[in-house]
Amino acid sequence: MRRRLADQPDTTRRNRNLTQPLVISIDAMGGDHGPPVVIAGVAHALTILPDSVRFLLHGDEAAIRVELARHRAAAGRVEVRHAERVVGMDEKPAQAARRGKGTSMWNAVEAIRDGEAAAAVSAGNTGALMAISKLILRMSADLERPALVASVPHSRGVTTFLDVGANVDCDAERLVEFAIMGEAFHRAAHGVARPTVGLLNVGHEEMKGHEEVRQAHGVLREGGFDLDYRGFVEGGDLTRGAVDVVVTDGFTGNVALKAMEGAARFITTELRTALTSGVSGKLGALLARPALTKFRDKLNPPPTAPLLGLNGIVLKCHGGATDRDFAQALRVAVDLARSDFTAEIERNMRRLPAALAEQAPSVADGNAAQGAA
Repeated sequence: MRRRLADQPDTTRRNRNLTQPLVISIDAMGGDHGPPVVIAGVAHALTILPDSVRFLLHGDEAAIRVELARHRAAAGRVEVRHAERVVGMDEKPAQAARRGKGTSMWNAVEAIRDGEAAAAVSAGNTGALMAISKLILRMSADLERPALVASVPHSRGVTTFLDVGANVDCDAERLVEFAIMGEAFHRAAHGVARPTVGLLNVGHEEMKGHEEVRQAHGVLREGGFDLDYRGFVEGGDLTRGAVDVVVTDGFTGNVALKAMEGAARFITTELRTALTSGVSGKLGALLARPALTKFRDKLNPPPTAPLLGLNGIVLKCHGGATDRDFAQALRVAVDLARSDFTAEIERNMRRLPAALAEQAPSVADGNAAQGAA
């Protein structure tokens, strides 16, 4: 009989070492390319991950077996579970949640709840994955939806940026929760011992910003959390790497992220046009090709977006991900599963109600003074 993770002590699940078995559940049908890219990504991941890591693949068994035949080295460390149906990339989240049972995405997430896997990865429909994950795993905090995280590249690494679209309206409590979750994620995924945290605002001065942002700032500064909180940051600080984690509401985060993506596309398009406009430009582009490839890769954000706030680890990989992108997503899933990620979040979350209560009178006094002025 298969030994389930749920049957193991809680501390064992949260602090596995590299020799203990670890299972990652995968929606093998998700994304623009399905099994060919997913299975190639699994094969690549197995070359960089410990031998103790195993994968549970959900989807069309015949299609998966065809791809496994091309990557024989992966066959010994995977288990295939047949799923009759697939969640469409254009399917509405509510519809996916209603009819999702038995799909490859549903089954991949359900394996976490059933204790068969430590994390799940899918390149499928983002909204559907959020809805299905929330329905199966439930939320670990009083969030409306899981917080969606993006990794913004800068010259020395990446900035963890959240929320980027899942929770549009956020009060101060929600912003503090994002800070707690983002800090724990950055440490687990990027190996930073004590990540720095900033709150996105229209300026660094304490009197700037709307009430929710100013209240969250006070709670993070005075609440006694185990966080290295650095105060307000501005939009330009995202790509400067001023802090490791930048927190904002889902509306602002989504607009900021899409603006950065649009700017990156504009730069690469204009650069390509300039370098292919004449013989000398083409020759220069040929000579500079290695540097230009490095430049392009630097502008491209990492393809993995974890869904934070769930009672389980779920990662969304970009729909157009390559096999190496998918392998990178699997590596992040393993890092999170082997970390103390969820326990760290729980410890700081327990401090939140008292911190909010302590901060509320000073916020009210500040608002009254501002109104009188």
